[in-house]
Amino acid sequence: MRAFIFPGQGAQTIGMGQALAAAYPTAKAVFDEVDEALGQDLSGLIWEGDIETLTLTANAQPALMATSLAAMKALESEGVSITDAAFVAGHSLGEYAALAAAGALTIADTARLLRIRGDAMQAAVPAGEGAMAAILGLDIAAVEQVANDAAQGAVCEVANENDPAQTVVSGEKSAIERAVEMAKEAGAKRAVMLPVSAPFHCSLMAPAAERMQAALAEVELKTPAVPVVANVVASSVTDPSEIKDLLVKQVTGRVRWRASVDWMAAQGVTEMWEIGSGKALSGMIRRINRDVTCTAIGTPDDVKAATSGTA
Repeated sequence: MRAFIFPGQGAQTIGMGQALAAAYPTAKAVFDEVDEALGQDLSGLIWEGDIETLTLTANAQPALMATSLAAMKALESEGVSITDAAFVAGHSLGEYAALAAAGALTIADTARLLRIRGDAMQAAVPAGEGAMAAILGLDIAAVEQVANDAAQGAVCEVANENDPAQTVVSGEKSAIERAVEMAKEAGAKRAVMLPVSAPFHCSLMAPAAERMQAALAEVELKTPAVPVVANVVASSVTDPSEIKDLLVKQVTGRVRWRASVDWMAAQGVTEMWEIGSGKALSGMIRRINRDVTCTAIGTPDDVKAATSGTA
């Protein structure tokens, strides 16, 4: 059984998806549709811009979605259907790419939603007041204890449960800095501040959640062609109203990626295709469950290999 999974922020690179667009007209059409929806030459930024501008949240989110959808369209050109997957899932913003791939959202609506999401997340907390840190080598219970101890009246919360070796905390900068030191004292192999522009997936994002609730209310969301494994519940959903509710909760809620992978494996998934830029999710999956294979598909060669059975 196979699942298609879609990467989140941090996977962006200059040039991503360009070879796909050159090789597959349907992939090029995705970038054209996103450019038109945003009224911006986003594809030009992705392929020929500078990484600092591309990494801005409002650009990175629709750019990564466009690259993932372009890869999915390339796969479809080679005979792979979204319904060849038992489930789709995405890491944070990747959940929007998963929904678009499954036909629940149009590409144009997804691009506009992600632009709003990126702007709203950036605006929720003044620059420099929030932070995130990755903690490696502590189990989730230990990280939760560190976050609780480091808070000291401020916001310090677990944001991402990525894999058994990596958890991310998010909140007010002073509290996150305390968490880094406390995690090291608690025996973490590494605890490092992350180069992010805002403290994602914590309660400080409440204003952004309100904006997303309003934005999602204006968009038609259809039943996806295959069930979507939602970040915040780590199980599958198909009901459009429930999906919208979970997308709002996702802004402030924990990304339960490890639990999502475990849940899919428990349903019988043995193979995952990471569709889009990079191989970050593939690395996480190897650390979560060695019995699940993962293939990264982000270039025409990847598409050919996957569809010819040589991946």
